[in-house]
Amino acid sequence: MSVALVTGSGGLVGSEAVLHFGRHVDRVIGIDNDMRARLFGAEASTRWLSARLTETLPGYRHHDIDIRDEAAIDRLFATYGRDLSLIVHTAAQPSHDWAARDPRTDFTINANGTLVLLEAMRRHAPDAVFIFTSTNKVYGDTPNRLPLVEHETRFEIDPAHPYAAHGIDETMTLDQSTHSLFGVSKVAADVLVQEYGRYFGLRTAVFRGGCLTGPNHSGTQLHGFLAYLMKCTLTGRPYTVFGHKAKQVRDNIHSADLIAAFDAVWRDPPRGEVFNMGGGRAANCSMLEAIALCEEIAGRRLAWRYDPQSRVGDHIWYVSDLRRFQDRYPGWRITHDIRRTLVDIHGGLVTRDTPLGLTA
Repeated sequence: MSVALVTGSGGLVGSEAVLHFGRHVDRVIGIDNDMRARLFGAEASTRWLSARLTETLPGYRHHDIDIRDEAAIDRLFATYGRDLSLIVHTAAQPSHDWAARDPRTDFTINANGTLVLLEAMRRHAPDAVFIFTSTNKVYGDTPNRLPLVEHETRFEIDPAHPYAAHGIDETMTLDQSTHSLFGVSKVAADVLVQEYGRYFGLRTAVFRGGCLTGPNHSGTQLHGFLAYLMKCTLTGRPYTVFGHKAKQVRDNIHSADLIAAFDAVWRDPPRGEVFNMGGGRAANCSMLEAIALCEEIAGRRLAWRYDPQSRVGDHIWYVSDLRRFQDRYPGWRITHDIRRTLVDIHGGLVTRDTPLGLTA
């Protein structure tokens, strides 16, 4: 029997992984204890999606387990052992602001939880592929030292800079920068996953994601940029933009494109490799540009205000260079630009009770 295990299975990327790999393995095991609701409030709960996965997918088994619970995780891995062919680790505390309020909880979820999973894999499923969703925040605020040029709706990198054509690559330093405490805990997990690949020879891959988004995102003010922006546009809820004249730029990758990258790694796994992963030059936008698109797609205005105080470690301009991944996996490409992604998010928000399925 071939088994895939997905942590954070009720979240955006986790649920997409369940849906996708459920078509390719005999059983998918989901781990999600709805920590997101405890972190961000009831509106961020993933229980609705976990319930739909359980009801809809015959081969899906859900476990309400905290990834920090070493005994429970070890029992689960021991149950399936070498039948486990894939572990997709998406569970995390994902917010800068929340991490600053409770650093201990943030670190134990992001760093210790990852270690618990890696050790369980090493003991019980050493031939599995371990895919970890890291973050571009491991680079701290180093991207803010890049030479930036201000335009009418966005900041953009100086066209003479080497990053101008393709974005930021994996050689950017992680040192001598302000990360935010969230960035620190993700650095620890990121390096752990690399080391279990390089030191122990396990098949591990790290994806340093930009903004990950899609129609199943339970967006909140502290996490889920595009999804929460569209939610506020649709509902009339006020939205606050923090700093950088609302011209800060992010690349955004649709969850379907990210899962396609995961699939490529599963079929041809590396050992301890790191890939920057986001929308790249094909899918990026500033806050002002995202607001305009949300208003256009939703057909209504967003009630937003500007707070000139930027958040600690917040990037002014970040676009991922995808060439390292594309060179390793030439069959993969970005298929969703920002408009198509926002249209999908809009559709997901207004038709929450439609059947589950990946957006084509």
